[in-house]
Amino acid sequence: MGSLSQTNGLVIGVANKRSLAWAIAEAADEAGATLTLSYANERFGERTRALAETLSRSPQLVQCDVTNDEEISALYEAIDRQHGGIDFLVHGVAYASRESLNEPFVKTTRADFSQALDISAYSLVALAQGAAPLMEKRGGGSIVTLTYMGSERVIPHYNVMGVAKAALEASVRYLASDLGPENIRVNAVSAGPIKTLAASGISGFGRMLDHHRERAPLRRKVEADEVADAAVFLLGNASRAITGEVMMVDGGYHISGM
Repeated sequence: MGSLSQTNGLVIGVANKRSLAWAIAEAADEAGATLTLSYANERFGERTRALAETLSRSPQLVQCDVTNDEEISALYEAIDRQHGGIDFLVHGVAYASRESLNEPFVKTTRADFSQALDISAYSLVALAQGAAPLMEKRGGGSIVTLTYMGSERVIPHYNVMGVAKAALEASVRYLASDLGPENIRVNAVSAGPIKTLAASGISGFGRMLDHHRERAPLRRKVEADEVADAAVFLLGNASRAITGEVMMVDGGYHISGM
């Protein structure tokens, strides 16, 4: 894992100690980064503050609803005041209603579709807009988001989230093209199924884990720290020529036909 010494990074989406965003925050802290952690509301804020105390460097904490452009602007203003720029952004936020995950995709309501795409995909675009000027001040930067194979294949009970992740991955490619001239890279990590707060809303998730363990070439499930290590690689200088990519961290499951 590469060094992130003397870098400033923003991590969005820390929900609890099992969230992939938190695993990445821990790994980035270990690699030497100074962090800003954002949380959606006070309920998540309490958890985030408790987790922040375990990091080796005290992070900046800022509340930010990613569906609110004014709060996104205030987030970056706070970061700029304290750090004078930003080197990387980790986008680890996604949401779809439990109803939209449990119902067949054909029954997705307009409201649920809009909400899932806004929070899970457009938020990356909105956050990249705010991050880009602060990264340019530092000579460039790296943006990493989290996705899942449900963007490419039909996964039972993933439904509208699969469509949102497909939009997210397309956004990665277009953002990479737009921001590349400013030396800003944009990539995604596609993790195998991991038991997180978001995964708890997917019916039959335990069976998904068992199937993955049986079919993946490595014959085991993926751990959060393995996803975090891949993300830190993409955030750091070792991946300086990589952009617009979706890195699969799933034990090789995606190569299997049956």
